[in-house]
Amino acid sequence: MVPVSVGGITQSTLLTDHLLAYYRQLAQAQLTVVDVETTGSRPPDARVIEIAVVQGSLGEGITYENTFLVNAQVSVPSIITRLTGITTAMVERGTTVDQVWQVLKSPLSQGILTGHNLAFDYGFIQAEYQRLGEDFQRPEAQRFCTVILSRLLLADLPSRSLPQLVRHFGFDVGRSHRAMADTKACWLLANLLIERLANTSDDALRHQFAQQWVPLREAVKVFHCSRVELQQQLDGRGCDRRTSRRGNRHMYRRGDIETLYQELYPEQLSLNLTP
Repeated sequence: MVPVSVGGITQSTLLTDHLLAYYRQLAQAQLTVVDVETTGSRPPDARVIEIAVVQGSLGEGITYENTFLVNAQVSVPSIITRLTGITTAMVERGTTVDQVWQVLKSPLSQGILTGHNLAFDYGFIQAEYQRLGEDFQRPEAQRFCTVILSRLLLADLPSRSLPQLVRHFGFDVGRSHRAMADTKACWLLANLLIERLANTSDDALRHQFAQQWVPLREAVKVFHCSRVELQQQLDGRGCDRRTSRRGNRHMYRRGDIETLYQELYPEQLSLNLTP
């Protein structure tokens, strides 16, 4: 199987059949699901104040879980307290930064690192290890984002945010925006999505994947032409097009992009696209 990233900071996929092969092998893989709660949206200024890790596989279930409130010696902004319920007093009683990241280094380095919008969690984890003078890297082929697979398999739902999916599927995990609750929710979601894949034929999945909307600015990265030229090619073929909610992105369906790509570059096996 050709490796494929399904949750890195730069999301890349292969042609649909290779993507299917990757997702299908997750049924036998060990998943390391992670969620962090933070003081803001971007490291290194914002810090991790809570983390949870759940590890397991579909066959064995959960084999490891751990969670920490992290004493990063920072104040928790009131907006974060309102969202998470975590206060400055709570993190002051938490575990020290050194202890947390030392304990979690081994589990975080095992299995397929999994998260809902994994790029967010992964970026914060890397920043925290950098503060300790350590380099934390997971290969892109060992990162799996459930948001991205949700967009492919649950395209009919109005939202793929974790709280909305918890409500939709009735996951009994406790309050959203706490690390362990969100990690358990992501674990349950990953299991549901992987089982749905296992119970769906390749042809049906190819049809679903072909409906995915891909931004033109991402599709053009693998074509040997300008964005304008690619748009003209797709429009000239009568391909479906839509504009993002903000009106600043043209998007086309994965199936149409792959068909054009294979016509123009029949010798190429891979196609890198960002959902």
